[in-house]
Amino acid sequence: MGHREDLLEGAKRCLLQKGFARTTARDIVKESGTNLASIGYHYGSKDALLAQAYVSLVEGMGDAFQGGGAVMSSRPGSVERFQEVWSNVIATMREPGSIWRLSMEIVVMGDTLPEVRDQLARAQREAGRGFVPMLMGGSEEDVSDETADTLGMFYVTLMTGLIAQWTFDPKTAPSGEQLAEGLRQMVAAATKG
Repeated sequence: MGHREDLLEGAKRCLLQKGFARTTARDIVKESGTNLASIGYHYGSKDALLAQAYVSLVEGMGDAFQGGGAVMSSRPGSVERFQEVWSNVIATMREPGSIWRLSMEIVVMGDTLPEVRDQLARAQREAGRGFVPMLMGGSEEDVSDETADTLGMFYVTLMTGLIAQWTFDPKTAPSGEQLAEGLRQMVAAATKG
């Protein structure tokens, strides 16, 4: 690995150990075995590097959302698939050292880090694009911008709310089963005629 990759891996470890606000450039350099100048050269700033490290950590969660990469047992687009995927997502929130607390930290810091906020806003759209095939079937490449901006962002909004609830009070946060039942009730109410 070169300095760029070493910095990214070191930044990921720092984020998991210390969070965004408490990680310093010196922490990243120590963890990565590189030097301070490398951060500016490869990423522009410590905050930009940390944002990229966070996006990389989240992207690495895709397999966990699908049950460890195993074939999903339910039909794409079904309430059962909805429950299966969200149960898998919630399982990642229960794990010790879950990366999701970082999401809340970054949301709170957003206004103070416009460069990071902009980078993560772009990543959110791609996260939505990734959620659609997980829940609806198909491939990420086939998800249109319109679908990413509507259905995909619906899923991202649900994810953000789940992260907030699991961070705030895991004892009362919903399960996949509860979310699926809420979806059933919403669909039933919307289709009453």
